Amino acid sequence: MKNIVQFISLSILVVLMSCSAKKDQLNIEVFETSASGNQLKQLTDFEITDKAVEIQILPEEKFQTITGFGGSFTESSAYLLNQLSEENREFVLQAYFGNEGAKYSLTRTHINSCDFSLSNYSYAPLKGDKELKSFSIEEDRDDIIPMIKEAMAISEDGFKIISSPWTAPPWMKDNDSYVGGKLLPEYYESWALFFSKYLDAYKKEGIDIWGLTVENEPLGNGNNWESMHFSPEEMMDFVNHHMGPKLKADGHDVKILAYDQNRGHELEEWAEIIYKDETSAEYFDGFAIHWYASTFNFFPKSLNLTHELAPDKYLIQSEACVDAEVPHWKDDKWYWSKEATDWGWDWASEEQKHHHPKYVPVYRYARDIIGCLNNHVDGWVDWNMVLDRQGGPNWFKNWCTAPVIVDPDKDEVYLTPLYYTMAHFSKFIRPNAKRIGFNNPDDSIMITAAQNPDSSIAVVVLNTNDEAKSINLSLGESSRSVSIKGQALQTIIITK
Repeated sequence: MKNIVQFISLSILVVLMSCSAKKDQLNIEVFETSASGNQLKQLTDFEITDKAVEIQILPEEKFQTITGFGGSFTESSAYLLNQLSEENREFVLQAYFGNEGAKYSLTRTHINSCDFSLSNYSYAPLKGDKELKSFSIEEDRDDIIPMIKEAMAISEDGFKIISSPWTAPPWMKDNDSYVGGKLLPEYYESWALFFSKYLDAYKKEGIDIWGLTVENEPLGNGNNWESMHFSPEEMMDFVNHHMGPKLKADGHDVKILAYDQNRGHELEEWAEIIYKDETSAEYFDGFAIHWYASTFNFFPKSLNLTHELAPDKYLIQSEACVDAEVPHWKDDKWYWSKEATDWGWDWASEEQKHHHPKYVPVYRYARDIIGCLNNHVDGWVDWNMVLDRQGGPNWFKNWCTAPVIVDPDKDEVYLTPLYYTMAHFSKFIRPNAKRIGFNNPDDSIMITAAQNPDSSIAVVVLNTNDEAKSINLSLGESSRSVSIKGQALQTIIITK
């Protein structure tokens, strides 16, 4: 009888311990993309070692609210989609905007032409037309507008659009050219009206524009393609006394973002000038930034300074890409190899050359997004969504790489590893998520974490080491052990 009682007691203890273990175990889903071939693959089995990295998630530490992640509607991308079969066009847009795809939530497009257009054009080409009676977005009706509308129809949650001009019409500028030059003061009112007319025209198409940047790359691009120069004082004057009041008077509820160029000391200079002006605080809703100043440095000092000057303003990465490279077609290995070069590899000044070494494309994307998020950036937008095997079309022949490459002649589509890299963030960290704290004692891996509006927590881990890493992930009293392959990116979703 005594033995039976002991057996029953032991059995009850085992059951209680089992229940306790289950209660204390985190409920997770794990998705991984790796150099070894995983493509956003859901994992359920893990090889755990004794040397696990102890990572704590700290949801009580809250930082910026996430605006979104995504890519850009360019004429080049839209034109290429028009060349594909209906089946492949649908496949690409579903991959970006569908519920089973990357679920892009923040996008960008260009006002007038840019380098990733088929030619130079303006919505107001008539010289001297100060009242913009010739204004028309007809140029966009064959490609950009249909692409946006189809994406809108596919996206269940919807997405925000930021629009950026590369230049005003040449006749408004001091050099009468698409490239370089400055906006003439006598056309400040006309250029402000131009923005208002653009917003109205797109709204009539059923497309609401969420945000505007005042000028793409106001410091210029080396006088290569469409551009228009502003100093911070000139941009501030234009927005405070012309663009801002005009949009407000015309009833446009749109965000205005300053700068729209590279991080670093120039960003610090612009932020200090614009955010110290009281009128600017009324009209500027934040800053837009690019990544082209370095292939490895995300410039945390300039990001933190910009945030500290205006903690309630947006800080959005509005453009990034593998530039100065013809895409590698159906060659996943290249995107995981340290072979990519950027514009600075050949053309940067000697004092800036150290910022432009060769890099691994997947690592550059993942490292930059994680680094940006961990330093107060709330949105991250890639450049072209779709390019061809040459890295265009592009009127200037400024070839670049996109996450999706297509061959319109053969009606083929290639989702590069960069597509899956973007999806690790856009699919799982949703708009209005809050970035939260974490403790990561291993500086050889990078992580970020955000809590979604549905209370789920997304933890993104980048392992650039050759060997796999075991991780013991803890949240309060609960924990779970997982592993990440060498050369891999992983998103761990924690749910209740």
